[in-house]
Amino acid sequence: MPKVSDDHLAARRSQILDGARRCFADYGYDGATVRRLEEAIGLSRGAIFHHFRDKDALFFALAKDDAERMAEVAANQGIVQVMRDMLARPEEFNWLGTRLEIARRVRTDPEFRAGWTQRSAELTAATLARLERRKAAGALRDDVPTDVLLGYLDLVLDGLIARIASGHTNENLSAVLDLVEASVRRKES
Repeated sequence: MPKVSDDHLAARRSQILDGARRCFADYGYDGATVRRLEEAIGLSRGAIFHHFRDKDALFFALAKDDAERMAEVAANQGIVQVMRDMLARPEEFNWLGTRLEIARRVRTDPEFRAGWTQRSAELTAATLARLERRKAAGALRDDVPTDVLLGYLDLVLDGLIARIASGHTNENLSAVLDLVEASVRRKES
């Protein structure tokens, strides 16, 4: 039997995650049946579950992958810019549905919550590091602890995601982000 290349395995894994992301976003975790996953991914259950132990492992890998991508964007561009990009190009943020499903599972599944807590630390660390760098450069308020700024921005991000996912976007959201950005900047004396 010929050996499959690492590139082929990586491409197959990416294909599975991309299809699963669409399926979980469209149907939620519970509604993403194996049959729907097969249809969305374009592979048989054998091919899918050759790469992932079960549906739960597939979802967790997808959530981890999306958190890593989000952490990278947050570290390089900042969380408010990420939110601006979400408003401007929502079609490029196909992990929104996954993030909503993660929030639901964190609330309802203790085993998932335990595993997710470790993974979400990556996004938190990336955002916190950027905030610390910006604060040290004098760009952010120094009268508010950095972890409070992080909590504030996380709340805004979660609210924006819920808003976009429910289809209630409008021109005012850009102005709201202007207000958020102004509220965390250091005031000029």
